Amino acid sequence: MGSIELFSLEGVVECSIVRRLNRFVILVRRSGVEYLAHTNNTSRLRGFLEEGRRAYCLPRSGGKTQYRLVAVECPGYREAALIDTGLQMRGFEKAVEKGVIPWLRGCRVISRNPRVGGSLLDYLLRCGDEDVYVEVKSATLRLPGDLAAYPDPASMRGRRHVEELTRLAESGKRAFLVFIAGIPGARGLTLYREADPVLPGLVKKAIEKGVVVKAVAMSFDPRGARIVLYSVDLPVVI
Repeated sequence: MGSIELFSLEGVVECSIVRRLNRFVILVRRSGVEYLAHTNNTSRLRGFLEEGRRAYCLPRSGGKTQYRLVAVECPGYREAALIDTGLQMRGFEKAVEKGVIPWLRGCRVISRNPRVGGSLLDYLLRCGDEDVYVEVKSATLRLPGDLAAYPDPASMRGRRHVEELTRLAESGKRAFLVFIAGIPGARGLTLYREADPVLPGLVKKAIEKGVVVKAVAMSFDPRGARIVLYSVDLPVVI
């Protein structure tokens, strides 16, 4: 399939990475001046936060940071990695709304952050006359073979969400675990065992109990500041 434009952004400016200061703050440079940029992506972002790497930011008003980090270039690709997890989620919602994901066609979001057990999952969808619980995970790590990978680092929260989805499936409810590969050129999605050796077993059990595990891929196209979906059913390798 060709890339599908989900939405575009206004006010995006080009900047460059200086270094990461902490989980949520990146030092960036624009027109020779250094600024603080907020990131909502708490993964390690290996290979992206290198000094001098071109990036794309949105201005912020108020708070301690002047910008919001949206995307970072990937050498060899025209598109950039979509780092911002909030924009990934917005892209997923737009894809559901537009009906471009075949395995979610006819679905609509009826609730965000439904409480399930001791956790808040991402979505409750209505698909026909059925309710479907969906948890979305961001994958921005690139492994050899152009595989996008999750997690990095290990996520206790991620494990708990998979266990909640498993319990939902065991009780007869429909449950989906959806990975968003935010890097351009991904050929598949895998679990990063080096970061979390426990998670693959939990996901395999979830599948056995009826949880549907899927992946999509999207990226940031600097031409027009567009969020594009380039795979609606990325192969998942557990």
